[in-house]
Amino acid sequence: MAHSTDRQSLEHLRRQQAAPIEPERRRKRRRRKDNKSNHYGFVMDNGDALLAALGTDLEPGLLVHALTHRSFAHENPGLPNNERLEFLGDAVLEFVVTETMYEQYPDWPEGHLAKMRAKAVSEGSLAAIGRSKLHLGPYILLGNGEAKDSGRDKDSLLCDTVEALIGAAFVAHGIDGARPVVHRLLDDTLAKVAKEGPALDWKTSLVVLSHQLDIAEPTYRMEVDGDLTAPTFTAHVLLDTGTDRQREVASATGPSKRKAQLAAAREAYLLLSKDKDADKQADDSAACGKQ
Repeated sequence: MAHSTDRQSLEHLRRQQAAPIEPERRRKRRRRKDNKSNHYGFVMDNGDALLAALGTDLEPGLLVHALTHRSFAHENPGLPNNERLEFLGDAVLEFVVTETMYEQYPDWPEGHLAKMRAKAVSEGSLAAIGRSKLHLGPYILLGNGEAKDSGRDKDSLLCDTVEALIGAAFVAHGIDGARPVVHRLLDDTLAKVAKEGPALDWKTSLVVLSHQLDIAEPTYRMEVDGDLTAPTFTAHVLLDTGTDRQREVASATGPSKRKAQLAAAREAYLLLSKDKDADKQADDSAACGKQ
């Protein structure tokens, strides 16, 4: 049975499409109506392909609800957005992924499993699933401003909508129906993440390598360029040289402080790993020469 907010999603869009338009607001309302009609029609006409990719069935109202971004709801007062479904889907996703890892990797410690889970359900991972597996962009119902700002390809929007669809699967079918959806979307990502080793968390891996090399833990110096709407962060990895000065070993840029630091930590880890391997080869050669 459809939830009241899901029936509201369909009834509101149909009512708004049929409502008379006041003459003095006709042009503005027509633009909004065209945006609403075009994308609502796309969802209704092509929704079966999205549901097939998900591997589940959803009533039309629930599907529209899961795809409705707050910017679209803001332009259409009374229409519920998908944020509550996203909140629910996030919890369902973490539960199923945690359950899967607990069963598949019985000998792995909690800390490693936590890093695996964080990588598997990260914004980047879910956005990639939204693009490659669900081809989700055209389905997302966005307001005019967000749509013009390339919202359909934003990692954050794709990630949130994937979570909302998982939440919708849970609302429609419970955990036994949502679990296969999560497995369909995430199992290959989990298998890939399980093999990543240091790439699970470059910053932590760099700290561990620093300890192995008997050097101080790295620090990061940050720079920010660009305007407030699209800043670029640069992270510099610094190592203590034993003097009053620190040595920069790597740097990288990213759209956020975290991503820039992870990218810089990766470069530093790979560089220091090469130095470690070179030192080991030199030690091995010296040992052979003494024999």
